[in-house]
Amino acid sequence: MSENILDNCGSFYFVGIGGVSMSALAKLLYGSGKKVGGCDRAESEFTRELTELGIDVEITSEGDAAGYDALVYTDAVSPANRAILQARRLGLFIISRGELLNLFSKQFKKSIAVAGCHGKTTCTAMIAHILGCADCKFCAHIGGNDLEYSNAYINGYDFFVTEACEYKKNFLKLTPDTAVILNSDADHIDCYGSVENLKQAYHKFASGANEVIKLYGDLNGTEGETFGFDDRAQYYAKKIKSVNGKYSFTVYEGDCSLGEINLGVYGKHNVLNALAAVAVARKYGVDFGHISKGLANFHGVKRRFENLGKFNGADCIADYAHHPNEIKATLKTVRSVARGNIYVVFQPHTYSRTKTFFKQFVSVLSQVKKLLIYKTYAAREYYDDAGSALTLSQSLRRADYGDKPQDIIKFLSGATSGDAVLILGAGDIYEIACKIISN
Repeated sequence: MSENILDNCGSFYFVGIGGVSMSALAKLLYGSGKKVGGCDRAESEFTRELTELGIDVEITSEGDAAGYDALVYTDAVSPANRAILQARRLGLFIISRGELLNLFSKQFKKSIAVAGCHGKTTCTAMIAHILGCADCKFCAHIGGNDLEYSNAYINGYDFFVTEACEYKKNFLKLTPDTAVILNSDADHIDCYGSVENLKQAYHKFASGANEVIKLYGDLNGTEGETFGFDDRAQYYAKKIKSVNGKYSFTVYEGDCSLGEINLGVYGKHNVLNALAAVAVARKYGVDFGHISKGLANFHGVKRRFENLGKFNGADCIADYAHHPNEIKATLKTVRSVARGNIYVVFQPHTYSRTKTFFKQFVSVLSQVKKLLIYKTYAAREYYDDAGSALTLSQSLRRADYGDKPQDIIKFLSGATSGDAVLILGAGDIYEIACKIISN
């Protein structure tokens, strides 16, 4: 029945509906005429958006799937969840988020899946903006809240563009026409056991696609078109310039100069994301004028170097960075635009990631002079002292530790006009920071 679930099921119940990918899928199904409901353990901007659309959302970790044809779950939900057990008793069709995402993608003429440890959300949104400028009929399933498209958008069935998440090997459930691999940096080692196993998963993801676009020099052994800073890549950048942290560059396709790109987002790392988006667009025949306009019109995704406002006169910037390499790139960007002191508040995301990359976190964060480590966002995990925020803070000579919002307020009390406040992490630190800044 899996191939026909979208035809045979008229209603879907999502357990964990407030997740960025789950809520996007819920919106897309609701927009296609399905009855949609679900539950989540906490209210969020995504649960509020769903409620405003008319979708029934219960704020509880143990929902009620009675009256629905199918139940959708994520890997973060326990198999013993009450709604899942209920669905089994009722004989409902039960499907994972990743499997449903793949089935949904098969409704489109061409599908594009963007993978990689860093940059998935930004690159996916960039591709969406290019397709939008080219007046293509497309659907975007974005792992973040794009400032124009939110996390879900559809106006036709020619192209489907989505993120391909490597957590619990979810991206292996996707079989896209085009697989984009931005990088294969180590992450989720708790799931894979080793970097080699992770690399093999990326190779497998690539082998499941008809065509591959990948970072030059990465994943040797996997064939495909390449992008990168190296001029041996098929798509590369020259004449790279920065104006207050935003980059412009000339794009080359082989030996041919396509023209200039002016990015509307901060950071040199976004040059690579843009090059990947250019490669995708060129593969599908989009002319460079639409590519250039689409990238210029893209002004970012929430929590990706997002300006939240001011605290004590200091500019407050939020970024989703929760991997050492992402933090390094974000720090480099903020240093290029800040005039005064830089205050950094970092919330580690999961004990396992902190433990796995402990030395790398210490190396990157030890360069920060004003630093507060906020209590770990555990997500799906149980406490582990070796990977806790407190242990990390104790290994950093200049770091404070905080476990409540008042600790952040106290830490930032010395900030003033001309300084910059950087809020880092993939957990609830964003919501906490928004409340602090709005008060």
